[in-house]
Amino acid sequence: MSGRFDINIDARGVARLTVAHDAKLNTLNPALLDAAIVTLRDLAKKPDLRAAVLTGEGERAFIGGADIGAMAALETPAEAEAFICRVHGICAAIRDLPVPVIARINGWCLGAGLEVAAACDMRIAVRDAKFGMPEVRVGIPSVVEAALLPGLIGWGRTRRLLLLAETISAADALSWGLLEEVAHRERIDARIEAWIANLLAAGPEAIRAQKALIRQWEDRPITEAIAAGITAFAASWKTDEPKRMMRAFLEEQKARKKKR
Repeated sequence: MSGRFDINIDARGVARLTVAHDAKLNTLNPALLDAAIVTLRDLAKKPDLRAAVLTGEGERAFIGGADIGAMAALETPAEAEAFICRVHGICAAIRDLPVPVIARINGWCLGAGLEVAAACDMRIAVRDAKFGMPEVRVGIPSVVEAALLPGLIGWGRTRRLLLLAETISAADALSWGLLEEVAHRERIDARIEAWIANLLAAGPEAIRAQKALIRQWEDRPITEAIAAGITAFAASWKTDEPKRMMRAFLEEQKARKKKR
């Protein structure tokens, strides 16, 4: 079996996405990659979507990398390009989701799995999770969304991870800036729920605008990034969300003062 890419959306508009291939550490093969890309692109069209949580099936791995058997069967540069474009495709589809995506890292996070995690907006891992980019040890460079790593962990640590092919702990990943939080396995879902509660308390249009703006900040010089922010701020008033939420905030403040 090539695995599945499962999706469940709750009544709040929170999508739970699972790379379901536990028998092979949730490694990514062409069929699984294609299924994930289609699912994610369809998900992006849902207007009531508020957030997404991505994880791997079982407790052993988030994503153990790209399927080495599938890569070893590649015969030509054209076949290799088609395969790696699929890996880029899942990462791009995650980044293109209009809502925040939380990586729930429940075990091994290697190679393409680390690229997928880097493509997410926030990352939380269990304490025994392990991280690495071992591609050079099987004769290939780390590519596609590995290019996001310098922005997360700096150039020196990126070189260390990619050139030395070291495996690092969740504690190291946290101190490097690769993770936002580390949690005990029994507490990770509660911590994710706390993050989701914060997202749901915000204006849905504001969250979508903020994610889109952050994407622009990644790609633009600072002067263009600031200009894009001014445009995004003004565009917020195309709906009643700012006025409605600001009025509610002011009313809440007024009520608090009366209680003092």
